[in-house]
Amino acid sequence: MAGFAANMAASGALFLPHIHTSCRRMTKPVLLITGGSRGIGAASALLAAQNSYAVAVNYQANPMAADAVVQQIRASGGQAIALQADVAIEADVMAMFARVDAELGRLTALVNNAGVVDVASRVDEMSVARLKRMFEINVLGSFLCAREAIRRMSTRHGGSGGAIVNVSSAAARLGGAGQYVDYAASKGAIDTFTVGLAREVAAEGIRVNAVRPGIIDTEIHASGGQPDRARLLAPQVPLARAGTALEVAQAIVWLLSEQSSYSTGALLDVSGGR
Repeated sequence: MAGFAANMAASGALFLPHIHTSCRRMTKPVLLITGGSRGIGAASALLAAQNSYAVAVNYQANPMAADAVVQQIRASGGQAIALQADVAIEADVMAMFARVDAELGRLTALVNNAGVVDVASRVDEMSVARLKRMFEINVLGSFLCAREAIRRMSTRHGGSGGAIVNVSSAAARLGGAGQYVDYAASKGAIDTFTVGLAREVAAEGIRVNAVRPGIIDTEIHASGGQPDRARLLAPQVPLARAGTALEVAQAIVWLLSEQSSYSTGALLDVSGGR
């Protein structure tokens, strides 16, 4: 096995074991990725499928994009389904998890990736509607999905363990002044949530970690009214470029894998040094 891993590393191929320390099994581990139809979520779904996960791809409003990810996984021999749900709505979340149970089996991994930004704005110009949307999706949605995942993974509930990865942001450290203080604050909440939840469920076979992407070249910038943001901010990054969705996905899948078996409560920056 060691020789095989060395050969894979030498060839540049990604080698990630698929068996969690808390759950050694012959069947495929089951992964749900929220916001999995585009950007970091889609890249994570594709990479996880390559590493033998059965993947549930959640989307909120774009079934064609989610179906494209699912079809790409299936075309490569993987197992995947697309699931519509608004993570800020409890009934949607519960129905989504019930479908995962019925169609893929007991959940063993969750990536809380669904999130939104808004147009650049100062705090004194932000509406209550904007703030509610930001925190309901970015924070409440992550809590609801984690709650349902724990009910399935935790040894306290008859599960056999698993892993949760929350997608935070470097904005949690940087603050987003003049543009996205609300987004940065929502991601700061995710950081605290990650650390607290990791300690809460560590003895129940569940590891909880977060990635904090920096300037990543994905569609999320366009949804905030700045489609060229990644290119324009690249000179401010010590590595002098924007990151890719795949680079973040590689960190996420590593945190799900046995290679990170002693990591929980970690906040992993994928930000090019910014």
